[in-house]
Amino acid sequence: MYVRMSNMSLFSVSDASGCSMIALLHTGAAKFPQNLLPRARQAVCSLLPAGVLKEYSSIVSRKLASHGFGASMAAMSSFPPQRYHYFLVLDFEATCDKPQIHPQEIIEFPILKLNGRTMEIESTFHMYVQPVVHPQLTPFCTELTGIIQGMVDGQPSLQQVLERVDEWMAKEGLLDPSVKSIFVTCGDWDLKVMLPGQCQYLGLPVADYFKQWINLKKAYSFAMGSWPKNGLLDMNKGLNLQHIGRPHSGIDDCKNIANIMKTLAHRGFIFKQTSKPF
Repeated sequence: MYVRMSNMSLFSVSDASGCSMIALLHTGAAKFPQNLLPRARQAVCSLLPAGVLKEYSSIVSRKLASHGFGASMAAMSSFPPQRYHYFLVLDFEATCDKPQIHPQEIIEFPILKLNGRTMEIESTFHMYVQPVVHPQLTPFCTELTGIIQGMVDGQPSLQQVLERVDEWMAKEGLLDPSVKSIFVTCGDWDLKVMLPGQCQYLGLPVADYFKQWINLKKAYSFAMGSWPKNGLLDMNKGLNLQHIGRPHSGIDDCKNIANIMKTLAHRGFIFKQTSKPF
């Protein structure tokens, strides 16, 4: 089957039996309607026997490189465009015990900047935070999070960390009004309960960019039709993904969230804000 389109070139991929399959490669991807790219790619892949898909991917990569597009263009063409330029993946770890201590205080503050076109991580913000109300971590907290006392002693206060977050956001171009970005968390607790609660306790303002977010659990349930009761573990299992790093490590949880988002995006899911306006 031959397809004729402007700015398109055709090339042939042969399997071991000598049967030729025709695959199309877009050499003018910037001019091609982005909403049709995933459908075109799916149609091309459906023509290829399983044995040549790997060879096909290799040929596509070489062809894209020869036309100056590179791997990022291949990634961009594999799923529909998102509504945001960047996703800011966040997952706090906080002081804790059984029974729970009050107030809880953030002790790990990680953010991954995820490109909305490629769903690849472009930048990382990661700091540990010195708790002040309960400065001594409990054994339960250390066992759960893997954070030991020496990792928080002498670290900046939450106020100082929030100032550095703002500096990082500015450096990354995320405060530009023309750049659309949104935070992503595994649940609503981080930005609905934890951060505003601690800021209120300490008399600190909450930046507007922390007041809207995507709850990954809700996004996953919209995409997959089931609620992930066990959070990241259920989502990784539902998508046949390997869990990255240590559970309840803030930075590792962020990496898992990013991996789940990338997988859902490749399946055609469009992420939308789930939080209600403050």
